[in-house]
Amino acid sequence: MDQWALAALLGILEGLTEFIPVSSTGHLLLAVHFLGFDSPGRTFEVVIQLGAVLAVLTVYAGRLMAVARGLGHDPAARRFVVSVLVAFLPAVVVGVLAHDLIKTVLFETPVLIAVMLILGGVVLLVVDRRAPPPRFSDAQALPLGLALRIGLIQCLAMIPGVSRSGATIVGALLMGVEKRAAAEFSFFLSMPTMLGAFAYDLWKSRDLLDASAMGTIAVGFALAFVSGVLVVRGLLAWLSSHGYAVFGWWRIIVGSVALGALIWQGGGVG
Repeated sequence: MDQWALAALLGILEGLTEFIPVSSTGHLLLAVHFLGFDSPGRTFEVVIQLGAVLAVLTVYAGRLMAVARGLGHDPAARRFVVSVLVAFLPAVVVGVLAHDLIKTVLFETPVLIAVMLILGGVVLLVVDRRAPPPRFSDAQALPLGLALRIGLIQCLAMIPGVSRSGATIVGALLMGVEKRAAAEFSFFLSMPTMLGAFAYDLWKSRDLLDASAMGTIAVGFALAFVSGVLVVRGLLAWLSSHGYAVFGWWRIIVGSVALGALIWQGGGVG
């Protein structure tokens, strides 16, 4: 399979997995490892996430515009924006301080990714079944302290395979947020988090980009956007009647298959 076809496949994979708690980064890095996709500095995997961010912006454009219009006179709108920014701040600090470790060590350790997929799947199954009764049902009205704690838990997703959406959703469920609201807050938090990661990584990797790299990134970006829109539009309805267990089992299956393949290859580290 050539690089353009792989870029298209990876873009679709990014959009399909970014907003469900299965770790899009983990899936992408394992796919890159096994398919041999050439991504200098792992820039492709980070930059195409912007397509998924735009998918959320598109789906929630109406609500976001309403919030923007209310900032001048609506305390609830201001509080919502502050809650998202407060939840975003821990990722800024950890992401900047640990960027090189994440990109050069953690991203290059597929065994770690497979193990984290499995462990995260087990956690998701347990939390989906045993989460405390929900006390918060509106993603736009979470207390600031709760938003900060969710943001701190999101930092666990710096480890590839953990899942940004998975960490935020599990943290929210454990703190009494209803399933649909937990997913929605994860969507809103993804916007500054992924935009920040995109901008910072693009700056750090600016010397690695060339015309050919930009072409494959554009393909991955476009398909991540389209598939991301489909997932965001359909996920909340799914969660309302099915919950998160299916994603836990998916993580365990994918992680186990990947770990077995890596052991067969002789370790798969690097």
